[in-house]
Amino acid sequence: PKLAARASDAERAGMVPHETIREMQEAGLFRVLQPRRWGGYELDPRVFYQVQMTLAEGCMSTAWIYGVIGVHNWQLPLFPEQAQQDVWGGDSATLIASTYMPVGKAEPVEGGYRFSGRWQFSSGVEHCQWIFLGGLLPKRDGTPGFEHTTFLLPASDFQVVHNWDVLGLRATGSHDIVVDNVFVPEHRTQRTNDHSDAGCPGRALNTAPLYRIPFTQVFQRAVSSACIGALQGAIDDFRRRAAAHVGKHGGKTAEDPNAQIAVSEAMMTVDALKLVLMRNFGRVVECAISGERMPVEERLMQRAQSAQVPKQCAQRVDELLRASAASGTYKSNPVERILRDIYQSRGHIANNTDAYARSHGAVMLGMPNADPFV
Repeated sequence: PKLAARASDAERAGMVPHETIREMQEAGLFRVLQPRRWGGYELDPRVFYQVQMTLAEGCMSTAWIYGVIGVHNWQLPLFPEQAQQDVWGGDSATLIASTYMPVGKAEPVEGGYRFSGRWQFSSGVEHCQWIFLGGLLPKRDGTPGFEHTTFLLPASDFQVVHNWDVLGLRATGSHDIVVDNVFVPEHRTQRTNDHSDAGCPGRALNTAPLYRIPFTQVFQRAVSSACIGALQGAIDDFRRRAAAHVGKHGGKTAEDPNAQIAVSEAMMTVDALKLVLMRNFGRVVECAISGERMPVEERLMQRAQSAQVPKQCAQRVDELLRASAASGTYKSNPVERILRDIYQSRGHIANNTDAYARSHGAVMLGMPNADPFV
């Protein structure tokens, strides 16, 4: 209820209140995926996504920030020990923002790189003291081409450009980031291929199965699962309004067959999407514990299923909004904000339904896998 009460003001302000982030910190929510050696709980990822979905019932922007920033407390432990000390040595509650677009320009120098660039879409950056930024480095084996790499920088090394003015998820404050020729030491870099090749040095220190899960499997769900909770929030609001609302012909919305169908199908979608999420991550955790390498076709299907979540949730919220008739279009109706938030999430590259369905379908039909990040 507290998040729902703040949601409209947060949207107008273009950021989740610092008070909300502080309360989440005090509740230990950002520690769910953090290692115990840094004061975290290193819990099953299913707990993390359940927390995210619950937050989204009140405010999807808050849940989005939680998903993105919370995942970073899982990624930093994969870096060398010195990088972990740099960020958490003084305060293990320090938060990290990100934008992984590989647009950063890195020039090798002694001990690291000179790094520059401009990135879009850094959700929740105003609440963070460090940031992960994407760039490209030449392949280590000397063959032609580049490898996607994450660079870790403190807030003193980047500038936030306040330009987030979009359709939905407005309270995420996903602003641009500018970096101008700063030094990044080698220990604050991480090549994405190392996640799948078991090359992350932090795994020698953080040995729980949680940290053996491939990056893509963790991150992709962090930018889709909030939609499930947001759809649940839309259902709850619709039910409250339908019980009291009387239409122009004198009948209650609750008596309208279209409303009955819409709310039923929305609830069935929530149930189905949660079941798939929990089943799939049960399998992910099982592989992490046993050391089994999940077959590529199965990983591709899980990725495609994750990308489908915002699409299915948007369809159901749209049906609820139409079943609300004219009264549903008022800005005071949270369901219209929820629809905009979910539509905005569909723009994230990890939620590209066609791309990931094609990748999955191609492998099903005997073609080689063309997705390097799966």
